[in-house]
Amino acid sequence: MSVVLNVALVVLFIGLAAWTIFARDTFASVAGFIPYGLLLTAVWLRLVAVDVAITEAAIGAGLTGALLVGAAARLRATEARTNRARPGVATRVLAAIGGVVVAGFVAACVLLLPEASPTLAPAVMDNLHTTGVGNPITGVLLSFRAMDTLLEAIVLAFGLLGIWSLAPDRAWGGRPSLQPIAEPNSILAHFARILPPIGIVIGVYIFWYGADHPGGKFQGATILATMWLLAMMAGFADVPRVGRFALRLWLVVGPLVFILVGFAGAVMAGAFLGYPDGLAKPWIVAVEFALLPSLALTLGLLLAGAPHRALQK
Repeated sequence: MSVVLNVALVVLFIGLAAWTIFARDTFASVAGFIPYGLLLTAVWLRLVAVDVAITEAAIGAGLTGALLVGAAARLRATEARTNRARPGVATRVLAAIGGVVVAGFVAACVLLLPEASPTLAPAVMDNLHTTGVGNPITGVLLSFRAMDTLLEAIVLAFGLLGIWSLAPDRAWGGRPSLQPIAEPNSILAHFARILPPIGIVIGVYIFWYGADHPGGKFQGATILATMWLLAMMAGFADVPRVGRFALRLWLVVGPLVFILVGFAGAVMAGAFLGYPDGLAKPWIVAVEFALLPSLALTLGLLLAGAPHRALQK
């Protein structure tokens, strides 16, 4: 049964990937991408990579899928004209050759790996106890590869600034264009009354649980952002003005605390983002606490889009 399940996952995985690539309609391609991400979650679970599976479900299929749905909706007006344009034979041949070369290069990189693939996993496990956290993923991301995690948070903030920069001048500092889409007595409004309290508890639990078990700040922040968006789409809350000082402060407090911890480590531990002996876990938890609201706000505002409503009180 295990072999049958693995084969079925591979067949479905390749089929959805092909559908996503070859579908001419943008919305149809997005409709294939979202279940592709969910299927990839199942693949990671089969590989016993629970942290990666949770991240894929929350950010890969969930957040990215929602962003692509919004992009596909905005492209509807111009898509018909674009679809009428057919690439020439030379372009198709070059694209096919490029695809084969890239696929062959990736396959060669995988197949020609040495029998004992180089890995730092034993060194990580030997030194994980110095971080005080039980989850190896959390230990790696916030200790051994803390610079990567810091840059990820900063890149998200810059991505949000890029989206805000698309706002017309008259709306700069105003509210994003996200508008309520639910009637007062609709199913969506009903869910928006019931789910947020449950979702907030689950999001905070996954965040706190992630120090020693699968979970963490990115997964918890995605759930909190989803609950916030649900309330806004149901009309129970409005999108905040992007010019509010308090909003901007909460957006940057996570990366700023992370940077401050890094400089404190340079002074006390002799390395940027190093942790003094016995203080690793408190500092890691402090960074995650600071990142959680920043990430939740950033992810929610990424989906809300650029400001399009003029300044309002």
